[in-house]
Order: sequence, then C-alpha cells, then structure tokens
Amino acid sequence: MFCPNCGNPNLTSFEANRPVADFFCDGCGNEFELKSQSRAFGRKVADGAYYTKMERLAEDKSPNLILLQYDRGLREVVNLKVVPSFFFVASAIERRRPLGPNARRAGWIGSNIRLDKIPLVGQIPVISDRFIRTKSTVLEEWSDLKYVDKKFGEARGWLISVMKCVEDLGPEEFSLAEVYAFEKELAALFPNNNNVRPKIRQQLQVLRDNGFLQFTSRGRYKLLEQ
Repeated sequence: MFCPNCGNPNLTSFEANRPVADFFCDGCGNEFELKSQSRAFGRKVADGAYYTKMERLAEDKSPNLILLQYDRGLREVVNLKVVPSFFFVASAIERRRPLGPNARRAGWIGSNIRLDKIPLVGQIPVISDRFIRTKSTVLEEWSDLKYVDKKFGEARGWLISVMKCVEDLGPEEFSLAEVYAFEKELAALFPNNNNVRPKIRQQLQVLRDNGFLQFTSRGRYKLLEQ
C-alpha cells in the first residue's frame, strides 16, 4: 500500500501489538490503523479504549484509518478505503458500555468509530468492488481535502458537521433553509455556540471556497461532484 498523503510507494509495519497504529510512512511520518474483515463495513467500526481515543483527538494525534474488506476464499481484496485522521472529530466517536464484572477486562470502556458521521468525501476509495483506482486519483482526492486539516478543534468539528449535513441533502440543488433544518442537531453538538445559523453560513462559505459546493443563486447551493 502506498501512502495516500505523500505517495511513498510502501507503508512500513510497526512492531507487533502497538496499541494505536499498525503502519507508518517513513516519508511523511503519517500513521495508519488497519481494520479488516470479510463482510462489508457498516455504519460503525469497533475501536480501542474510548478515553484514550478522545485524548488523542484532543491532541490531534489520531492515526489515519484503513478499512479493508477481503474475500477469504479467493484471497482477494474486495474494497479498501482510507479515512484521513483529520476527519475524526468527537461526534464520530461513540462510547461503548463498560465490560461486565465477569469479563477479563471488567470495567474497560471501548469505542466505536461512527462511519455514518463521517462525510463520504472523507472516505477515499483505493479499491472499489475489486477495481483498483489509480494512485494519482487517490493522492489528488486526499490533497483536495487538506483544507479540513488546517482547521483545529471545534472549528474542524463545525466544518465536518456542516459538510455531512450538505451530503445528507444530496447532490441536487438545495436551499439555505434546508441546511437550517439541521440547526437543532448542530446546536446539540456545539452547545457553547449561541449563533448556529451564522456559523452554518460561515461553513458554507468555506465549503464553497474549497470546491465542495457551489452557490447557484441567492440562498441556493449545489453539492459538486466529488
């Protein structure tokens, strides 16, 4: 696997049993966590300790994620996609129930990665239904998203959340009023912000400036093909 950030032709394995990441790029230093299974990935993926995950999010030290679906019988990769670490925000991490008293690690609290909270544009296909996409395409799509990486903390959370709202509205032209329909949901995610609608408009401006959507007329938008 090449590095989707810098194009280095190979990722290097970490030593076994490293708790956070599985691979790294010796070109740019990016780290990658691998999740693999024979069935298609659903809306959530089991991950490690919840509080450790949240600490790494706060420190902006989460690894990138590789999701690999394989066909065991044919020994083939069916689907493989990468999720840049800068798409992991608090709303995409779910706290699991503590393990019961009879479990070997009683009281341990794990986490789930909520893929359904991450915009599809941030889940970059490398192999799709056994079709291998070109390296240049993957690198370009990763590079096109680096404006998200320039945001930090709550600012990044706002941008990604509004991006997901826009994706949920679909590719057809939509109105500002339709985006405002997510106001309560966004207010719950960011309870310290009392100016939700101006914040929505601000994020739409950022998304327009970076080619994610297009203003078609006053109060009207269109999601551009990603």
